[in-house]
Amino acid sequence: FAVGDLDDAAARRAGEQATAIARASAVVPGPDLDLLEIPVRQDSWASPCAEDPLSVSLADKGDLVVGVTDTMHRAGVPLASALYQVWDTRTWFVSSEGHRIDQHIRECGAGMHCLAIGEGSTQRRSYPAFRGDYGTAGWEQVRATDLPAHAERIAAEAQALLTAPQCPAGTTDVILGGEQMSLQIHESVGHAVELDRILGWEAGYAGTSWLDLAQLGRLRYGSELMNITADPTLPGALGSFGYDDEGTPAAPNDIVRDGTWVGVLAGRDSAARAGLDYAGAVRSDGYARLPMVRMTNVGLLAGPDSLESMIAATDDGIFMEHNRSWSIDDKRRNFQFGCEIGWEIKNGERGRMLRNPTYTGIGPQFWASMDMLAGESERRFWGTPNCGKGQPGQVGHTGHPAMPARFRNVRVGVTG
Repeated sequence: FAVGDLDDAAARRAGEQATAIARASAVVPGPDLDLLEIPVRQDSWASPCAEDPLSVSLADKGDLVVGVTDTMHRAGVPLASALYQVWDTRTWFVSSEGHRIDQHIRECGAGMHCLAIGEGSTQRRSYPAFRGDYGTAGWEQVRATDLPAHAERIAAEAQALLTAPQCPAGTTDVILGGEQMSLQIHESVGHAVELDRILGWEAGYAGTSWLDLAQLGRLRYGSELMNITADPTLPGALGSFGYDDEGTPAAPNDIVRDGTWVGVLAGRDSAARAGLDYAGAVRSDGYARLPMVRMTNVGLLAGPDSLESMIAATDDGIFMEHNRSWSIDDKRRNFQFGCEIGWEIKNGERGRMLRNPTYTGIGPQFWASMDMLAGESERRFWGTPNCGKGQPGQVGHTGHPAMPARFRNVRVGVTG
């Protein structure tokens, strides 16, 4: 039970109402509700922040976004947009078990995009990602993104795409950039391993999951290069926190290890129902919403390769980056993604720019085809600030460590 009024009397009333509801509910016949036991904490936690984003003047913020849009316009595109977003969230979590947790999370990020318009075609280019990039950090996150250094380039690429060849249809090797990999992880792994979906508790928004708990620890999710963790302790990543909204302390856990599915995202109730000994992935987007299972920082561990070595090792393929469209079925298995830009790869070299690149696949088969994965130097914590789930809908902030990867024999150029 929560309330938006922060005075002492309102807080006391909220506690009294929550207690009354709990007592009344306890006498209603129904299945017992088991909760995973967790340590009771009295603690405070704050995300790292080198430069308070609320202390940066509106003039400086405005100069940044207006300046980069002006640069893109001068470079010849008719439509350009830039934005920054800041969240400063303070929560005080109190439970009847004895929790007293004060948590302060500051999140920040920025992005830009432009549109080039030709006869019968519109092309988009974005930086650093199609909706910007975000982290649990201060304004230093925005400064590091360095929008001005990339504004002219993406405007030129958007215009070049108008006359670039169409992505061919067929089957070929595909190399995905890190930003597109982050969405691939988000849609085909992150949502699929949410335990409330697996149990069938959450089906109202984009479906359930193809995974079956009976296969946990045995199912092949992908190739041996596929090692995915859920880690809310990563400094600066958007899905990081000290405690979730059930008071469970943040802790990493494996989701996929050497290609085998070994873990899920869970809350105290779903973990108890499934017989698991970990939780810590329950959050809400505000005081007036019930917490639910959400992604934390769900992403890949580094591989042994590099983008350069992937291109050199590919005789025939396409390099795609920056998401433009996405579609996935209600079990989180069959997907199709479109990217903003592609490049033809021939005999180990990057060649022609391609427009409207798309690829499609089925989750476990697609991940099984991953045979090259970039290393730690190309691993980046991408932030997704608009993950939707639940009814009434809630918006979650999730992080996705990702890097470029190569997939073999992928169907590309699908337009329907």
